[in-house]
Amino acid sequence: MREKLIFEEVSKIYGEGDTEVKALDRVSFHINEGEFVAIVGPSGSGKSTLLSIAGVLLSPSKGRLLLDNKDITTLSSKEMTNLRLEKIGFVFQSSNLVPFLTVRDQLLLVAELAQKRSKVADYKADTLLERLGLSHRRNHYPENLSGGERQRVAIARAWMNDPEIILADEPTASLDSKRGRDVVEMLAEGVKSRGKAAIMVTHDERVLDLCDRVLTIKDGRLLEMNSTQKTNLKASYSNNFIS
Repeated sequence: MREKLIFEEVSKIYGEGDTEVKALDRVSFHINEGEFVAIVGPSGSGKSTLLSIAGVLLSPSKGRLLLDNKDITTLSSKEMTNLRLEKIGFVFQSSNLVPFLTVRDQLLLVAELAQKRSKVADYKADTLLERLGLSHRRNHYPENLSGGERQRVAIARAWMNDPEIILADEPTASLDSKRGRDVVEMLAEGVKSRGKAAIMVTHDERVLDLCDRVLTIKDGRLLEMNSTQKTNLKASYSNNFIS
């Protein structure tokens, strides 16, 4: 199975001397093609920093980051911007939709930014909206959508540039359990069917059973949940769902 994203001894350090803070401390892991990985941990543990580095929004202080076997650690600012447009899709906690754009135009904005607006982009936007059950909302504005619908639009927008990796930051935080689970199932299905990869930062234990692996971060260090812990988690979720 091909490796999509690789962290090699990645550290992120703020300050120096007595004021030095290690947000990430020699983090090494990889994500394979078709894999959906969750990262959990307490506030301030380094989750957001890790996601920002994976999304080329921050540069590591030490170590290397590889996407599709290409070292992207030392890219220029312009190259990083192009990489984000072409290779990375983002799903944020609050969906981050543009309030004055319709649902369809939210997706087409991605093509505009990448200078790839065409009939192909129009067709792709319509196909994504149909696939996520949003065709009837294509001309609606964000204020007219439910929380679950807004997150589905955010997912469709994230897939618009056919990225190699999806980065999701607390995508279920503003949703109830059913809508939150629906959103994560859509993310997981997209990753599998398209042969891509995804990292989801979350506090929502109810959706961790949908992930292939669960990584725990604490004080900037990364640990992987073992198979017994994950089995117990699935059993716990099933019992809660049934009750």
